Parts: sequence; structure tokens; C-alpha cells
Amino acid sequence: MMAHYILVINPGSTSTKLAIYEEQKLLFSETVRHKDETLSVFLKIADQHQLRLQAIFEFLEKHGFEANRLTAVAGRGGLLKPLKGGTYEVCGEMLADARSGAFGEHASNLGPILAYEIASKLAIPAFIVDPVTVDEFIPESRLSGFAGIERISQLHALNIKAVSRKIANQLGRTLDDLNFVVAHLGAGISVAAERQGQLIDVNNADNEGPFSPERSGTLPIKQLIGLCYSGKYLEKEMVELVTRRGGLYSYLGTKSALEAEKRALSGDAQAELVLKAMVHQIAKEIGAMAAVLDGQVDGIILTGGLAYSEHIVEKLRKKIGFLGKVFVLPGEEELEALAEGALRVLKGEETKGEYNYQLV
Repeated sequence: MMAHYILVINPGSTSTKLAIYEEQKLLFSETVRHKDETLSVFLKIADQHQLRLQAIFEFLEKHGFEANRLTAVAGRGGLLKPLKGGTYEVCGEMLADARSGAFGEHASNLGPILAYEIASKLAIPAFIVDPVTVDEFIPESRLSGFAGIERISQLHALNIKAVSRKIANQLGRTLDDLNFVVAHLGAGISVAAERQGQLIDVNNADNEGPFSPERSGTLPIKQLIGLCYSGKYLEKEMVELVTRRGGLYSYLGTKSALEAEKRALSGDAQAELVLKAMVHQIAKEIGAMAAVLDGQVDGIILTGGLAYSEHIVEKLRKKIGFLGKVFVLPGEEELEALAEGALRVLKGEETKGEYNYQLV
């Protein structure tokens, strides 16, 4: 049987991460950086596709890999309609939603667009895997406490699902037999209750939960309303404040947790307090998700860039260790997870999802 070769595309706000996999073996990868001034000329994120497409072709040429060897292309799924977790083949409806930004503008919307652009010319399938809009909420998770405002499932689903599979494999068990609390700790923080492989509750990393290096998380609602009506900010400016200039940045003027940690360890009392508060909030959210699982927790998984910090991880362990075994998988497994999701479908181990799936 011929090996499957998969091109993986993970677009970020100022970068495009690329890789070629032969089955599960990484052949080569690269992060292509895009200058802010180059991207700023585009009115919509989808308009960047030709620029990013050229970068992909240059990547293939640089590594001497002929595109006609590819079996499939996998792109990161962006802000799309709510979907159950899994691998989906890119279709016309998905492309229309990604191009129009119907469910929001984000660089990851380029994932299905770029994957399809390449795959369609080669007559091979284009896939997305576990997009940020994975929605496996139980009904009670949707209620916010105010009629007319519904909680929305948006999270780092790709990495959360990937690290959960890894830990399940380590334990010699399957995901449908396990309950985890998974905390993706990055520029945004997602803490999810995962019951038998289903993400039944999570804080929306752009809207609620712990504060992070750049996001405010849950805020005191009356004070937030007061700030909104103070006349100081437009709506767009308020969104920017709480999603890009909140968290560590609002207190310390840096989005680098490493810098904040260095300052704290060198005697900066404010930096020490802010880091302590961030850990405090993350631990509270982990505890809340353990309660969602009725205390039936087989492990707590810490992942994302902040999980590289021994300082942060050890402080979290002291607070959450009583809940169960703590597993640490720092960084993100997104490129590998995209390749593996496509491979499962290509090998018939998983049935691809249909994008017209409607949640009920």
C-alpha cells in the first residue's frame, strides 16, 4: 500500500505554519513569517490567500517536494458554524463561511481556503480537523444566566483533543472511557471539561474564564458596563482592550509570561502578584470544570505555551493536585493533530463529518 503524504497548513495572525507528513512521520516543517505592513493592506483576512498561497508553493519548492505526491491537504479550521469534533472535508458552504467571515474574522479562516486551493487542483481531498467552533456542550452549559445571551463554545479544540488522545494512549485506554479537565494555557486560555471524549463545557477564551497574557477573561459586570458607557471608548476599542490589551499586558505592559516571571523572581512585587492572580484564576476554572464532571476526573492536562513554565506549573499543581493526576504536555500539537485527523479518514479509521451538521 502506498504511503499517504499530507500537507498541513496552520495560518496565524502574522505567520503560516507548514509541514509535510508521510503518514505520522514529520518530513519537514517551517513557520513562514508575514510582516504587519504586508498584511495591513488587505481589508479582509480572506484577501490574504494569494500571498499565503505563494508562501506555501515556495515552501514546497525549497524542500524539493512535488505537490503531485500529496494524498491530502489539511488546514486549520477557523471560525465556522458550530460542529462536533472530528475531521471534515472542505466543501462549498464551508468555503463561503470562511471567506465571508460569517461567524467571525480570524486568520485560521484561511485554513480551509488554502487547503482547498491546493487540493482542488490536484484532485485530492482537503480537510479541516477540530476547528475552534467545536461544540459538544450539554444543554445546561449554554445558559449564561441572562435570557437572550447564550454561552458559545469556542476553544483551542485541536490541541485539546490531540493531547487528550496522547494521554489516553499513555494510559492504555480510549478517550470514550475517560474524563479529563484540559487547560490550554496560551495567549488565550481554554479550560475544558472533557467527558468520554466530548467537550461538554469550556470557558470561551475570548469572552470569559481566567485572564491570560493578553485577554481579560471574566470581568465584574457592573464595572464593565460602566466603562462601556463612560464615553471613553467605541465598541471596537472595548473589544480590543479586553481581548488584546487585557490580562498580563494591562497590568505589566508585556504579553510575555516569561518576562513577567523574570520580573517576579527578581523582586518585582507587582509582577509576582499578577502571576499569582493568573494562577489563582486558572486553578479556579479547573476546579469548576472538575465539578462539571461530578468530580469523576481521570486527570488534569496542562498544555499550551505557558505550560513550559515550571514556575506556573508548580504553583498550579499545589492548587489542583487534590483533584487527580496532573499531566503536562507543553506547547501545542496542532500540526501533528491536523495530519493525524486527515490520516484517520484516509485510512478508514474515522468517518469524515458533514459540514451541514446542525446542532439541536
